[in-house]
Amino acid sequence: MGADSDDTDGRTDREFDADVAVVGGGPAGCAAGVFTARAGLETTIFDRGPSSLRRCVSLENYLGFPGGIDVETFLDLAQDHAETAGCRCREALVESVALPADGGFRLETQDGASYRTRYVIAASKYDGSYLRGLDDPDALFVTEERDGETVERFDETYPDADGRTPVDGLYVAGPLAGCGDQAIIAAGHGATVARSLLRDRREDAGYWGRFAERYDWRRDAADRAEEWADPDRWVDLFESDAPEEYDPAEIRRLAEAYADEREGSYVDPETANRRAERGQRRLAAALDDDVLLEAVDDDAIRAYVRDADGDEPTRD
Repeated sequence: MGADSDDTDGRTDREFDADVAVVGGGPAGCAAGVFTARAGLETTIFDRGPSSLRRCVSLENYLGFPGGIDVETFLDLAQDHAETAGCRCREALVESVALPADGGFRLETQDGASYRTRYVIAASKYDGSYLRGLDDPDALFVTEERDGETVERFDETYPDADGRTPVDGLYVAGPLAGCGDQAIIAAGHGATVARSLLRDRREDAGYWGRFAERYDWRRDAADRAEEWADPDRWVDLFESDAPEEYDPAEIRRLAEAYADEREGSYVDPETANRRAERGQRRLAAALDDDVLLEAVDDDAIRAYVRDADGDEPTRD
């Protein structure tokens, strides 16, 4: 389950190995996995294909790294983030995706393993051939002339802008969907596609309009308006906004569940500070020790050692 999940619609049925299979562990795939796992969906990321990002000397235009960051460290942090959110990461090349008669998807990997999932997010960059068989090949693939040869590639116009496809439960994210090659754009599109999946799932559960959106953020507890802490306030709002065909009992159930979700998004100052420190420690753990020591003031290091040992450290 997601590390900070506040979704309550249950665990995966035992006939499924996961709720979501993400094919591709680059920026798009990891970002998608973070959002689905944090929403409470059991998510497995399959990553063993070629990566153009690993041919990049230094990633210097990804927001939050003003000095740039080497690609291996960035990818390690991205996959660490996905795993911390609750994803399982498997080093396996997906060779095919099929639609079993009893629902969901069946993924076959190069090593002969088989996995059943409810949803698939295709987030690999180069090759969508594993999707062959899910739809008419003329809909999935296009041919083009390249260097004097006729080649086949996945049709990036097959999914819509939010990653949805004509195949129920299949979504496409990142460069495979035509969003572009820049890592920050691919990551943003992966998050967009995951939110499309989550919205579709919430609509299936009965939510509509703005209530079908799932916003993954944490609110300051000091900003909580007391009147909205009362579930009946949400029931009144839902009743005034619900489609006419909705049953009153169903409206109340949805409203109370929504109120619980929102209440769970508030964080008290102590928890916020603890999470901020945890985040900085995780980032520091990814950095070279010598670089960290060089960046820290010598007096701060001596004070830290003195506090740890209980006396003044000796100096050579």
